Amino acid sequence: MTSNPQRILVIGGGITGLAAAYRLTELDPHRQIVLVEASDRLGGVLETVRRDGYLIERSADNFITNVPWAVELSKRVGLGDQLLATDERLRAALVVRNGRLVRVPAGFSLMAPGRAWPIVTTPLLSSAGKLRVLAERFVRGGAPSADESLAAFARRRLGVEAFERIVQPLVGGIYTADPEKLSLAATLPRFQEMERRWGSLTRGIREENAQVASESGFSGAVNGNDAGARYSQFVAPREGLSSLVAAVAARLPAGCVRLRSPVREIRRREQGWTIVPTAGEPLDCDAVIVTAPAPAAAKLLAGLDEKLSLALAEIEYASTAVVSLAFARNQIRKPLDGFGFVVPAIERRPILAASFASLKFPGRAPADHVLVRVFIGGACQSELLDGDDPAILEIAVEQLRMLIGAEGSPAFSDVARWPHSMPQYHIGHLERVATIERAVSAWPGLALAGNAYRGVGIPHCVHSGNQAAEKIHALLASGVHG
Repeated sequence: MTSNPQRILVIGGGITGLAAAYRLTELDPHRQIVLVEASDRLGGVLETVRRDGYLIERSADNFITNVPWAVELSKRVGLGDQLLATDERLRAALVVRNGRLVRVPAGFSLMAPGRAWPIVTTPLLSSAGKLRVLAERFVRGGAPSADESLAAFARRRLGVEAFERIVQPLVGGIYTADPEKLSLAATLPRFQEMERRWGSLTRGIREENAQVASESGFSGAVNGNDAGARYSQFVAPREGLSSLVAAVAARLPAGCVRLRSPVREIRRREQGWTIVPTAGEPLDCDAVIVTAPAPAAAKLLAGLDEKLSLALAEIEYASTAVVSLAFARNQIRKPLDGFGFVVPAIERRPILAASFASLKFPGRAPADHVLVRVFIGGACQSELLDGDDPAILEIAVEQLRMLIGAEGSPAFSDVARWPHSMPQYHIGHLERVATIERAVSAWPGLALAGNAYRGVGIPHCVHSGNQAAEKIHALLASGVHG
């Protein structure tokens, strides 16, 4: 196309699409940016609701700061001074063990046992399980080129019991995935690198902690529960994640966003692209960024590139439900000594985890009240989502009654269903993504972005959107047409 100004179309109004559209306007405010979203609101799975003095996040409720992209976006749209840190007094992760909530051993970082004494004293493991974890430093490394499952790696390094009682529930709380299928290289390459570099996760986490302590000016190793240290890396906007969505959208050009605008097909023109909506007239553009989930992207691109479409369709997704429950503090009989708990599959309970949302961040509940979020479903318990909302609510209330002593009926409840919302980075994922990226490179002016490829968290979605925008900007700025 030779139209002026150049037009770039972004498909998808989640945080990835918003980040891409905003980055495009930063790079060249004279281009015409059009963002189309199939639903009636922006934000994708990010949705904040206020009710009766509670601030309810219906999916994610924070983002991590050890990668910079979400924090940087927040600052660029004027929310930098509104990011709240978690309450340092309660930074701990709990795990269910025979119906009791037990703290993760201090120094234990997802799969890496940083300190010996907490392993010796934890009630989470038997004597044999503790000895196996303490012997981790003597375990030989695996094949350096193997795409190993997270479950196989954890069992090999730490033993079956530590995997079942600690690693599986902690990882399950992040990825809602089957660890037997999950690719370690695609999800937690940090631990693969520890084994390669140090020969041991125990030595690796100690070296990491020593480096952090040195850089931060402290002497000795990092103290306290590593789960608590990890919680210190999370922040949330004061008014919830929808405020970040709104702040980005407010900085887009007037008329940029088109809601209720589903797309049926993407077609290649001699110069440029045509976007065919489900209803209405086709829209021509110089370049297009697709931030829709991989299965939806596969359908949009099926007529353009069959190989690309098939590779996208191979990325599987899991479904979850988030049940938010409000209680008066005196309705809960057991102490809440952390930010929430995770549930090992071996416990055979119908929930994945629960988060004490109002203990993590201020302003989430009225005084003397508690907001709890319960997570149900995931790759290993998908059948639970076949029930209706009352059935899912009953599961959540009953489990909180047993595990934290919640008595009586909640003041209110909210059930948020997210079907096929969590991409599963199964073994072979990185090779699959490489295939997708090679196929996309054959189509100048086309870019893909989102959580389906190289990171599932909010910061990685923002980064993916930024990268797609910068790729398209560089192409068009060079004078090459899409």
